[in-house]
Amino acid sequence: MKSEQGFTLIEALFVLAIFLIIATVSAICFKPQHETMESEAFLYQLQSDLFYGQQYALSHQHTVSVVIYPDQHYYILRYTPTSKPFLTRYYSNLITISPVTLTPVFEITPSGSVNKSGSIALQCGSKHYLLTILIGKGRFYVVKE
Repeated sequence: MKSEQGFTLIEALFVLAIFLIIATVSAICFKPQHETMESEAFLYQLQSDLFYGQQYALSHQHTVSVVIYPDQHYYILRYTPTSKPFLTRYYSNLITISPVTLTPVFEITPSGSVNKSGSIALQCGSKHYLLTILIGKGRFYVVKE
């Protein structure tokens, strides 16, 4: 008769050690990927929120104020300076927003235009971006520096 034998403890520990090494190496390799995904998600969300503010101003025929609080890591959209915000968005502490030529408070008029133009610097981890808002018709874009 044939006796069936299982794995020894040494063999099981050896396989487990190889698995842990592979898992550790892949976790280290994917860490920069997490930073990239977080910055891309933030930039996409910021652009979407600005488009939403434009659409809100156009559809409700109100001036929409965009106020960025870089120290508290959030921004709001509201339709009067004293009204309650209709959008509040918090972002990661790893993301830094600093004004370059545009103050962190600007308005989107009922026609969809922006009352000020300029740039805001965005730092997402080790990557630097520049949000530029153009005067007239509220066009804006984000470029990597």
